Amino acid sequence: MPTISVRSSAGAYDVVCEPRSLARVPSLIRRLGDSTGAFVVSSPRVWRHWGKTLAKILGAPAKKPILFDDSESAKRLSTIESIARQLVRAGADRRAIVIAIGGGVVGDVAGFAAATYSRGVRLVHIPTTVVAQVDSAIGGKTGVDLPEGKNLVGAFYPPRLVVADPVFLSTLPHREFRSGLYEVIKYGVIADRRVFEFLARHMDAILRRDPASLGYIIPRCAAIKAHVVSKDEREAGLRQILNFGHTFGHALETATNYRRFLHGEAIAWGMIAATLLALAADRLDERSANRIIRLVLSVGPLPPLSGIRTIELKRVTASDKKAHAGRVRWVLPPRIGACKWGIELPWSLAARAFAELPLIAASNGR
Repeated sequence: MPTISVRSSAGAYDVVCEPRSLARVPSLIRRLGDSTGAFVVSSPRVWRHWGKTLAKILGAPAKKPILFDDSESAKRLSTIESIARQLVRAGADRRAIVIAIGGGVVGDVAGFAAATYSRGVRLVHIPTTVVAQVDSAIGGKTGVDLPEGKNLVGAFYPPRLVVADPVFLSTLPHREFRSGLYEVIKYGVIADRRVFEFLARHMDAILRRDPASLGYIIPRCAAIKAHVVSKDEREAGLRQILNFGHTFGHALETATNYRRFLHGEAIAWGMIAATLLALAADRLDERSANRIIRLVLSVGPLPPLSGIRTIELKRVTASDKKAHAGRVRWVLPPRIGACKWGIELPWSLAARAFAELPLIAASNGR
């Protein structure tokens, strides 16, 4: 499935998900129609590895890129203002195209800048990380963080094109590569038992970045994401399954001021907590819960949970954008390959699940 189609309120767009697709970007962008210029938004880290290559392929737009720090702490409204002002100085108008080249933070920030600059300009994603290629670049979610919580300011703004070339994954630091795999596990748990079983059998090869293994999981997960967001663009129902592990994961990121965990690492702990919660609520059998937890832990060590108080997590989860009137609605798996959303449970059950996480940490060598 080299090209995956995604339906959106702004029209269908393609996710091109195959090796050597980067070289096709200029011709794919030309298919989007006339523009007054393309403007690249990326990060210094990406540019150190890929700047020369991108300049050769993209030409003028990549010779004067707009670069910003792609750490989670840079997902702020001040960064949006900085990008917008640079677009003004570069001469971007309403017929411009913004090309976001980077991981999830670059996509979220550049996407929100595109959604708001001149009330919206065309957006192209070229994701360079696992999490961006299988998840964040697809579906049109953009946004930035507030001190009170993650992604609290943003917009649904679908791109016009996504080009996910696995060549970018060759230069990812190993910790970042592993972090992206937790989102891949998420898809196996919530939607596709075959993906889950493949991960369980081939995790060693995947961690070695075996091309054949990546060639299976990345298009498959991208196709799952495309199917879900095509059916529910605005997260009114089905799309909520994509938040498996994210309620608690986002709370961990917020409680530690986005400095301890990479996004996927926080989601990993969130998936373990949600699995324990499903088990405690008699919504998941013990064997399946153990298999999910073992698969998450098989990716590698996670940052510790020391010093994070349950009372703080309760406060943060209550203010999460997915909560309703302060009531947390959980996303839980009834079995591997399926998921339920909108589940309200007593906080005492959640607290019990959180209390068990240090035991998981101990088994993980922490």
